Parts: sequence; C-alpha cells; structure tokens
Amino acid sequence: QVQLVESGGGLVQAGGSLRLSCGASGSILTIGAMGWYRQAPGKQRELVATITRGGTNYADSVKGRFTISRANAKNTLYLQMNSLKPEDTAVYYCNCEVVTTAPFKSLEVWGQGTLVTVSS
Repeated sequence: QVQLVESGGGLVQAGGSLRLSCGASGSILTIGAMGWYRQAPGKQRELVATITRGGTNYADSVKGRFTISRANAKNTLYLQMNSLKPEDTAVYYCNCEVVTTAPFKSLEVWGQGTLVTVSS
C-alpha cells in the first residue's frame, strides 16, 4: 500500500502565503508524475500544478503565484502559494503515479486533502 499525507493548509488573508507539503510512504519503488489538484465548494476538482522529470505545468489561474517542487529523496511534494486570493479557497489534494515494490503495480494515489481558506 501507498499513502499520501498532505499538510500545511489553513486560514490566511488575501495576499498572504502558504506552503503545502505531501509525503508519500509505503511500498514505493519509484514515483513518476506528481501533482496538486483542488476542489472548491460546489465545483469540480481541477488541476493546479504538476511536476515530472520533463518539467512543470501550471493552471493559468495560478501561474506566477504558485510554485510546485519535489524532494525525490524524501518522496515529498511541495506547493508554495504566494499572493493568495479568496478564489484560491479550496481543498487541495496531492496526487502521484507510483510503481510499488513487488509485485510491481502501477498505481495512481490521492491524498486525503488539506483545506486552504483565503479571507478577503
């Protein structure tokens, strides 16, 4: 089994910053693409940012404000969020593609989510 645990969410005023972390643990052989998604109340889950060996990708709404990074040695994913806006309020989910140790399964894993609330 593989687990993802997010942390770092909370309440912040507009214009402020937060840093989200996501730690992966369990029967991990390799981790491929990793990403952050978010779901605001009453809306569908949407892509925020992804990171692969080829580079990074951001939603237009967060470009220039958010930065995704990863620490491969720690199996950890980060999202630095600056210049936060009320419309960034959502539950943020971590996602990754994992190949497990024997029997070498390919899995897509989601974290439980962490709530980010931006007040105006």
